[in-house]
Amino acid sequence: MLDVTRLRVIDAVARHGSVTAAARELHYSQPSVTHHLGRLEAETGAQLLQRVGRGIRLTEAGRLLAARAAEIIGRIDAVDAELAAHIGLSAGRIRLAGFSSAIGALVPAAMTALAEKHPGLEVSLVDTHPPEAFELLRTGKVDVAIVFRYDETEPEPHGVRLHHLVDDPLYVLSDGPATVADLRDAIWIAGCDRCRSHLIALCAAEGYEPRIGYTSDDMVVMQALVAARLGVTTMPGLALRTHHVAGITASELPGSRRHVYAATYGEPPDPPPVAALVNALQQSAAH
Repeated sequence: MLDVTRLRVIDAVARHGSVTAAARELHYSQPSVTHHLGRLEAETGAQLLQRVGRGIRLTEAGRLLAARAAEIIGRIDAVDAELAAHIGLSAGRIRLAGFSSAIGALVPAAMTALAEKHPGLEVSLVDTHPPEAFELLRTGKVDVAIVFRYDETEPEPHGVRLHHLVDDPLYVLSDGPATVADLRDAIWIAGCDRCRSHLIALCAAEGYEPRIGYTSDDMVVMQALVAARLGVTTMPGLALRTHHVAGITASELPGSRRHVYAATYGEPPDPPPVAALVNALQQSAAH
Protein backbone atom coordinates (compact mmCIF):
# COMPACT_ATOMS: atom_id res chain seq x y z
CA MET A 1 0.00 0.00 0.00
CA LEU A 2 1.32 3.45 -0.92
CA ASP A 3 2.30 5.70 1.97
CA VAL A 4 0.48 9.06 2.08
CA THR A 5 3.56 10.87 3.37
CA ARG A 6 5.54 9.70 0.34
CA LEU A 7 2.71 10.74 -1.96
CA ARG A 8 2.93 14.22 -0.46
CA VAL A 9 6.65 14.19 -1.21
CA ILE A 10 6.32 13.30 -4.91
CA ASP A 11 3.46 15.80 -5.25
CA ALA A 12 5.71 18.56 -3.85
CA VAL A 13 8.62 17.54 -6.09
CA ALA A 14 6.34 17.58 -9.15
CA ARG A 15 4.97 21.03 -8.32
CA HIS A 16 8.31 22.63 -7.52
CA GLY A 17 10.58 20.71 -9.86
CA SER A 18 13.32 20.16 -7.31
CA VAL A 19 14.11 18.23 -4.15
CA THR A 20 15.35 21.39 -2.43
CA ALA A 21 12.11 23.31 -2.91
CA ALA A 22 10.01 20.28 -1.96
CA ALA A 23 12.03 19.84 1.24
CA ARG A 24 11.55 23.52 2.07
CA GLU A 25 7.77 23.31 1.64
CA LEU A 26 7.44 20.09 3.64
CA HIS A 27 9.92 21.17 6.32
CA TYR A 28 12.04 18.06 5.65
CA SER A 29 15.74 17.72 5.09
CA GLN A 30 16.86 17.02 1.52
CA PRO A 31 18.16 13.54 2.46
CA SER A 32 14.74 12.78 3.98
CA VAL A 33 12.97 13.74 0.74
CA THR A 34 15.43 11.65 -1.26
CA HIS A 35 14.84 8.71 1.09
CA HIS A 36 11.06 8.92 0.69
CA LEU A 37 11.40 9.03 -3.10
CA GLY A 38 13.65 5.99 -3.04
CA ARG A 39 11.19 4.10 -0.87
CA LEU A 40 8.37 5.09 -3.22
CA GLU A 41 10.27 3.67 -6.19
CA ALA A 42 10.84 0.46 -4.24
CA GLU A 43 7.15 0.21 -3.32
CA THR A 44 5.92 0.80 -6.86
CA GLY A 45 8.66 -1.06 -8.71
CA ALA A 46 8.87 1.81 -11.19
CA GLN A 47 11.55 4.37 -11.98
CA LEU A 48 9.94 7.65 -10.96
CA LEU A 49 12.90 10.02 -11.26
CA GLN A 50 15.66 10.71 -13.75
CA ARG A 51 18.76 12.72 -12.99
CA VAL A 52 19.43 15.66 -15.31
CA GLY A 53 22.67 17.48 -14.58
CA ARG A 54 22.52 18.50 -10.94
CA GLY A 55 18.76 18.23 -10.82
CA ILE A 56 16.03 15.66 -11.38
CA ARG A 57 12.91 15.31 -13.45
CA LEU A 58 10.00 12.95 -13.22
CA THR A 59 9.72 10.07 -15.64
CA GLU A 60 6.40 9.35 -17.34
CA ALA A 61 5.57 6.94 -14.50
CA GLY A 62 6.57 9.63 -11.99
CA ARG A 63 4.32 12.21 -13.61
CA LEU A 64 1.41 9.74 -13.60
CA LEU A 65 1.90 8.95 -9.92
CA ALA A 66 2.33 12.65 -9.02
CA ALA A 67 -0.94 13.53 -10.74
CA ARG A 68 -2.79 10.81 -8.85
CA ALA A 69 -1.02 11.78 -5.63
CA ALA A 70 -2.32 15.35 -5.92
CA GLU A 71 -5.87 14.05 -6.31
CA ILE A 72 -5.54 11.59 -3.41
CA ILE A 73 -4.05 14.21 -1.08
CA GLY A 74 -6.76 16.69 -2.02
CA ARG A 75 -9.46 14.14 -1.24
CA ILE A 76 -7.87 13.34 2.14
CA ASP A 77 -7.80 17.04 3.00
CA ALA A 78 -11.41 17.37 1.85
CA VAL A 79 -12.45 14.50 4.14
CA ASP A 80 -10.76 16.29 7.04
CA ALA A 81 -12.79 19.41 6.29
CA GLU A 82 -16.05 17.46 5.96
CA LEU A 83 -15.49 15.52 9.16
CA ALA A 84 -14.75 18.77 10.98
CA ALA A 85 -18.20 19.96 9.96
CA HIS A 86 -20.00 16.63 10.36
CA ILE A 87 -21.64 17.68 13.60
CA GLY A 88 -23.33 20.51 11.73
CA LEU A 89 -22.58 24.06 10.71
CA SER A 90 -21.47 25.25 14.14
CA ALA A 91 -17.85 24.58 13.17
CA GLY A 92 -15.76 23.49 10.23
CA ARG A 93 -13.78 24.79 7.30
CA ILE A 94 -14.74 25.39 3.68
CA ARG A 95 -12.42 26.39 0.85
CA LEU A 96 -13.51 28.61 -2.02
CA ALA A 97 -11.85 29.54 -5.32
CA GLY A 98 -13.11 32.15 -7.73
CA PHE A 99 -12.20 34.71 -10.37
CA SER A 100 -11.61 38.34 -9.42
CA SER A 101 -14.78 40.06 -10.64
CA ALA A 102 -17.02 37.47 -9.01
CA ILE A 103 -15.01 37.71 -5.80
CA GLY A 104 -15.45 41.47 -5.77
CA ALA A 105 -19.14 41.50 -6.69
CA LEU A 106 -20.59 38.35 -5.08
CA VAL A 107 -18.34 36.92 -2.40
CA PRO A 108 -18.26 39.67 0.27
CA ALA A 109 -22.04 39.71 0.74
CA ALA A 110 -22.18 35.91 0.67
CA MET A 111 -19.45 35.53 3.27
CA THR A 112 -21.03 38.18 5.50
CA ALA A 113 -24.40 36.40 5.38
CA LEU A 114 -22.72 33.04 6.01
CA ALA A 115 -20.84 34.42 9.02
CA GLU A 116 -24.07 35.77 10.52
CA LYS A 117 -25.85 32.42 10.19
CA HIS A 118 -22.89 30.15 10.95
CA PRO A 119 -20.25 32.12 12.89
CA GLY A 120 -18.19 29.01 13.60
CA LEU A 121 -17.73 28.17 9.92
CA GLU A 122 -14.31 29.21 8.60
CA VAL A 123 -14.04 30.13 4.90
CA SER A 124 -10.76 30.43 2.99
CA LEU A 125 -10.49 32.01 -0.45
CA VAL A 126 -8.13 31.87 -3.45
CA ASP A 127 -8.33 34.15 -6.51
CA THR A 128 -7.73 32.18 -9.72
CA HIS A 129 -9.00 31.62 -13.25
CA PRO A 130 -11.67 28.97 -14.00
CA PRO A 131 -9.34 26.31 -15.49
CA GLU A 132 -7.15 26.42 -12.39
CA ALA A 133 -10.23 26.54 -10.15
CA PHE A 134 -11.56 23.38 -11.79
CA GLU A 135 -8.25 21.64 -11.14
CA LEU A 136 -8.28 22.73 -7.50
CA LEU A 137 -11.82 21.40 -7.24
CA ARG A 138 -10.98 18.10 -8.95
CA THR A 139 -8.01 17.46 -6.69
CA GLY A 140 -9.94 18.35 -3.54
CA LYS A 141 -7.94 21.48 -2.71
CA VAL A 142 -11.13 23.57 -2.69
CA ASP A 143 -14.76 22.67 -1.97
CA VAL A 144 -16.49 25.26 -4.17
CA ALA A 145 -15.25 27.06 -7.28
CA ILE A 146 -16.91 30.11 -8.85
CA VAL A 147 -16.43 29.77 -12.60
CA PHE A 148 -17.84 31.20 -15.80
CA ARG A 149 -18.50 29.80 -19.22
CA TYR A 150 -19.72 31.08 -22.57
CA ASP A 151 -22.05 29.16 -24.83
CA GLU A 152 -19.08 27.92 -26.87
CA THR A 153 -16.96 26.92 -23.85
CA GLU A 154 -15.90 23.27 -23.67
CA PRO A 155 -17.79 21.04 -21.21
CA GLU A 156 -16.69 20.94 -17.59
CA PRO A 157 -14.51 18.11 -16.24
CA HIS A 158 -16.26 14.87 -15.33
CA GLY A 159 -17.70 14.88 -11.84
CA VAL A 160 -18.25 18.65 -11.66
CA ARG A 161 -21.76 19.92 -10.90
CA LEU A 162 -22.74 23.50 -11.74
CA HIS A 163 -25.08 25.64 -9.62
CA HIS A 164 -26.25 28.70 -11.56
CA LEU A 165 -25.52 32.09 -10.00
CA VAL A 166 -26.06 34.76 -12.67
CA ASP A 167 -25.97 35.49 -16.39
CA ASP A 168 -23.47 38.31 -16.68
CA PRO A 169 -23.92 40.73 -19.63
CA LEU A 170 -20.87 41.77 -21.62
CA TYR A 171 -20.03 45.39 -22.46
CA VAL A 172 -17.66 47.05 -24.89
CA LEU A 173 -15.64 49.85 -23.31
CA SER A 174 -14.53 52.83 -25.37
CA ASP A 175 -14.60 56.63 -25.32
CA GLY A 176 -18.15 56.71 -26.67
CA PRO A 177 -21.11 54.49 -27.60
CA ALA A 178 -19.91 51.68 -29.86
CA THR A 179 -20.53 48.15 -31.06
CA VAL A 180 -17.94 45.50 -31.91
CA ALA A 181 -18.60 46.20 -35.60
CA ASP A 182 -17.74 49.88 -35.07
CA LEU A 183 -14.31 49.04 -33.64
CA ARG A 184 -12.81 47.14 -36.58
CA ASP A 185 -9.81 49.50 -36.75
CA ALA A 186 -9.33 49.94 -33.00
CA ILE A 187 -6.49 48.60 -30.88
CA TRP A 188 -7.89 46.03 -28.44
CA ILE A 189 -6.99 45.21 -24.86
CA ALA A 190 -7.38 41.47 -24.26
CA GLY A 191 -7.38 39.36 -21.12
CA CYS A 192 -6.75 35.68 -20.43
CA ASP A 193 -7.04 33.05 -23.17
CA ARG A 194 -10.50 32.00 -21.95
CA CYS A 195 -11.72 35.61 -22.19
CA ARG A 196 -9.78 36.36 -25.37
CA SER A 197 -11.32 33.46 -27.24
CA HIS A 198 -14.76 35.01 -26.76
CA LEU A 199 -13.51 38.43 -27.91
CA ILE A 200 -12.02 36.83 -31.03
CA ALA A 201 -15.32 35.05 -31.70
CA LEU A 202 -17.25 38.33 -31.34
CA CYS A 203 -14.96 40.09 -33.82
CA ALA A 204 -15.00 37.13 -36.21
CA ALA A 205 -18.79 37.34 -36.28
CA GLU A 206 -18.32 40.90 -37.57
CA GLY A 207 -15.83 39.75 -40.21
CA TYR A 208 -12.48 40.76 -38.74
CA GLU A 209 -9.68 39.72 -36.40
CA PRO A 210 -9.03 42.11 -33.51
CA ARG A 211 -5.70 43.94 -33.42
CA ILE A 212 -4.57 43.20 -29.86
CA GLY A 213 -2.06 45.72 -28.60
CA TYR A 214 -2.27 45.16 -24.85
CA THR A 215 -2.74 42.11 -22.66
CA SER A 216 -3.94 42.30 -19.06
CA ASP A 217 -6.25 40.40 -16.73
CA ASP A 218 -6.46 43.38 -14.37
CA MET A 219 -9.82 45.13 -14.80
CA VAL A 220 -8.42 48.35 -13.29
CA VAL A 221 -5.51 48.39 -15.74
CA MET A 222 -7.79 47.63 -18.69
CA GLN A 223 -10.12 50.50 -17.81
CA ALA A 224 -7.19 52.86 -17.27
CA LEU A 225 -5.92 52.08 -20.78
CA VAL A 226 -9.37 52.73 -22.24
CA ALA A 227 -9.70 55.98 -20.28
CA ALA A 228 -6.35 57.08 -21.73
CA ARG A 229 -7.75 56.30 -25.21
CA LEU A 230 -5.02 53.76 -25.85
CA GLY A 231 -7.42 50.98 -26.77
CA VAL A 232 -10.85 49.44 -26.36
CA THR A 233 -11.95 46.25 -24.64
CA THR A 234 -14.87 44.13 -23.54
CA MET A 235 -15.74 43.68 -19.90
CA PRO A 236 -18.45 41.79 -17.99
CA GLY A 237 -21.00 43.53 -15.82
CA LEU A 238 -19.69 42.04 -12.57
CA ALA A 239 -16.34 43.72 -13.16
CA LEU A 240 -18.00 47.07 -13.88
CA ARG A 241 -20.04 46.74 -10.71
CA THR A 242 -16.89 46.65 -8.61
CA HIS A 243 -14.88 49.26 -10.57
CA HIS A 244 -15.89 51.80 -13.23
CA VAL A 245 -13.53 54.59 -14.29
CA ALA A 246 -15.18 57.93 -15.03
CA GLY A 247 -15.14 58.96 -18.68
CA ILE A 248 -15.49 55.44 -20.09
CA THR A 249 -18.61 54.50 -22.02
CA ALA A 250 -19.86 50.95 -21.44
CA SER A 251 -22.14 49.75 -24.24
CA GLU A 252 -23.96 46.46 -23.59
CA LEU A 253 -23.55 43.86 -26.31
CA PRO A 254 -27.00 42.40 -27.05
CA GLY A 255 -27.18 38.64 -26.62
CA SER A 256 -23.61 38.35 -25.32
CA ARG A 257 -23.43 36.99 -21.79
CA ARG A 258 -21.21 34.78 -19.74
CA HIS A 259 -22.83 32.30 -17.38
CA VAL A 260 -21.50 32.29 -13.83
CA TYR A 261 -21.77 29.18 -11.64
CA ALA A 262 -20.73 27.82 -8.28
CA ALA A 263 -19.13 24.47 -9.09
CA THR A 264 -18.97 21.52 -6.71
CA TYR A 265 -17.52 18.05 -7.17
CA GLY A 266 -18.94 14.58 -6.70
CA GLU A 267 -22.38 13.09 -6.31
CA PRO A 268 -25.12 14.95 -4.42
CA PRO A 269 -25.96 15.82 -1.77
CA ASP A 270 -23.23 18.33 -0.99
CA PRO A 271 -21.89 18.45 2.59
CA PRO A 272 -23.80 20.99 4.74
CA PRO A 273 -21.04 23.66 4.68
CA VAL A 274 -20.78 23.43 0.88
CA ALA A 275 -24.55 23.66 0.46
CA ALA A 276 -24.65 26.65 2.81
CA LEU A 277 -21.96 28.49 0.87
CA VAL A 278 -23.58 27.78 -2.50
CA ASN A 279 -26.89 29.04 -1.15
CA ALA A 280 -25.24 32.22 0.19
CA LEU A 281 -23.64 32.83 -3.21
CA GLN A 282 -26.96 32.35 -4.98
CA GLN A 283 -28.64 34.81 -2.60
CA SER A 284 -25.87 37.33 -3.19
CA ALA A 285 -26.18 36.94 -6.97
CA ALA A 286 -29.97 37.38 -6.78
CA HIS A 287 -29.51 40.78 -5.15
